[in-house]
Amino acid sequence: MRKCRDGIITGNQFRKGPFLKDSGKRAAKNKTDFYTYGSRYKGIFAWIFSTDHKRIGILYLVSIITFFLAGVSIGFLMRLELIAPGPTIVTAQTYNSLFTLHGIIMIFLFIIPGITASFGNFFLPIQLGAKDVAFPRLNLLSWWLYILAGLIALSTIFLPGGPPDTGWTFYPPYSVKTTTNVSVAALAAFIIGFSSILTGLNFVTTIHRLRAPGMKWLRMPLFSWSLYATSWVQILATPVLAITVLLLILERSFGIGFFDPVKGGDPLMFQHMFWIYSHPAVYVMILPAMGVISEIIPVFSKKSVYGYKAIVVSTMAIAGVGYIVWGHHMFTSGMSDTARMVFSFFTFFVAVPSGIKVFNWIATMYRGSIVLAPPMVYSLCFIFLFSLGGLTGLAMSSIAVNIHIHDTAFIVAHFHYVMFGGTGFAFFAALHYWFPKMFGKTYNHKRATIACFILFAGFNVLYFPMFLLGWQGMPRRYYDYPAEFATGSLISTIGSWILVAGVFLMVSNLIRGLFRGEKAESNHWGGTTLEWQIPSPPPVENFDEIPVITQDPYTRKQ
Repeated sequence: MRKCRDGIITGNQFRKGPFLKDSGKRAAKNKTDFYTYGSRYKGIFAWIFSTDHKRIGILYLVSIITFFLAGVSIGFLMRLELIAPGPTIVTAQTYNSLFTLHGIIMIFLFIIPGITASFGNFFLPIQLGAKDVAFPRLNLLSWWLYILAGLIALSTIFLPGGPPDTGWTFYPPYSVKTTTNVSVAALAAFIIGFSSILTGLNFVTTIHRLRAPGMKWLRMPLFSWSLYATSWVQILATPVLAITVLLLILERSFGIGFFDPVKGGDPLMFQHMFWIYSHPAVYVMILPAMGVISEIIPVFSKKSVYGYKAIVVSTMAIAGVGYIVWGHHMFTSGMSDTARMVFSFFTFFVAVPSGIKVFNWIATMYRGSIVLAPPMVYSLCFIFLFSLGGLTGLAMSSIAVNIHIHDTAFIVAHFHYVMFGGTGFAFFAALHYWFPKMFGKTYNHKRATIACFILFAGFNVLYFPMFLLGWQGMPRRYYDYPAEFATGSLISTIGSWILVAGVFLMVSNLIRGLFRGEKAESNHWGGTTLEWQIPSPPPVENFDEIPVITQDPYTRKQ
């Protein structure tokens, strides 16, 4: 087969010809093969110019963890400021910039791309039995755009005017009038939106075109299904965010009255446009996390997954219903009672497919031979924390309750239980589950488990008091607060110290495993999906020959 000069490998090209055979030998002989590991370059350039999906996945992983640690550091400073009423370590303006940067980094640079871009890039082609994604060069471009957006966002710290102070939602009219670098941060969100769209297009095409022979739709691993649903949300919803932040930039730059009421604009239109993207984006964050948990639980329960079809249907249902619930973010904005009732109903309804997943995970564990390895422990933490976040979400779906707790610390707690307790802990579960496959090394399991318990304890000590504080009326995003909230705020700050200690132990253990860990077996955990049937770490083109799929991905050999 002739090499594709445009970087596009079609399904038929992957499945035919001598390209499939002796791939390792061919790669070894062809030292200038740009289409695998970028071997025209040396050192770091062999990574940042490589179009191999595994190297791009690792680039994403390192970048995402770096931004995560930056976001954790900023959050740590925020909690230090809130340890007691009155000023402590920063000024009010600095605090506003801190929570804005914390939100931008954690949402756009960690939670949204976290599992999809890193583990999705690395494992989707392998789980499908393919050599690479459909568009390798486009895949590399998406990482470049991601890094560019991250650097632009962080550059606001050093630019005249300082970081934005609007919150990560950029609500006008204040975002139109503030002299901080809102336009630069909005440009970063605009660029990262393109990265997200390109990743979604790549994954959808890969799933449609490059599945191995015999891999029918209902023989795909559940992680691949979650990426498929997520990719459609990225493709269809992200352009709305791009248009929204572009209009904001134009208004700030040229004085066009899109959202400023003084000039005839409508700030509520911005909120509608922003949440039409940003609530589906919640499922961009959580669907891949659910896919990870659906992979891990059968492996460590030593059983086939319970209710495979129900999990698939619920995955697509969450992606679909997620488009029509954005209005619950705006119950206090003055919308009609009819609109509020409709949005309330669909917000309650979207919990049904999530409940189906939790039921199926528990049913899979029922009477299983459960092994409490670190990935399983993180998964169990995920189920507890995500369920608590989901139950409080049901409370917030009620219009009366929502109005009472709107813009309070209760919202902060709910959001973090769903996003950090959900997506964050699933990211850690995925990292510990696939680490031996990605790097061919193992880490210390005991330390990893201890780190998980410290993280779990710190997380709950940090965020659970916020439910009580919010119910009592403590507003969110405030630099100061009345003395009546001092005890709860102190407990939350102590929780942040415990959480940071857990993060440090987890990261240091993984780094030590990377450099000094024992060699991992090809099937370290006894998994049944395709990534566990090849060497660790995977070879350049994954498979010497494309596998032929004849059974369910979770069928265990007797």
